[in-house]
Amino acid sequence: MNQRTRLSDALTRLEAAMRAADIWGQPTPSPQAFASLEPFALDSMEMAQWLRFVFVARLRTMLASAQPLPQGSSVAAAAEVYLPQMSMGARLPVIEVLREIDLILNDEDGTPALH
Repeated sequence: MNQRTRLSDALTRLEAAMRAADIWGQPTPSPQAFASLEPFALDSMEMAQWLRFVFVARLRTMLASAQPLPQGSSVAAAAEVYLPQMSMGARLPVIEVLREIDLILNDEDGTPALH
């Protein structure tokens, strides 16, 4: 499976995990919140809002319009710190999918690269 297909599948699983954890239904941030210069817009959005309205939305747009994908990601580590306190059972699936997305964007799928 190519990188784009793997990423699309992982984004679908991330949405499902966020819905199951009851953090997908966050309110849409204000237009000003999207102008934040802080990492993960932490000064203007909750982490779950940033994941849904920035991270997932931008990656889906990139996939749909065949734009180049980011060449690296470390969102899982930030989510571990900044996601609201949730039960481990609810939080763990979200973090696991984010780790998978990080691996995909870091091109670390465990298979040898073809040059």
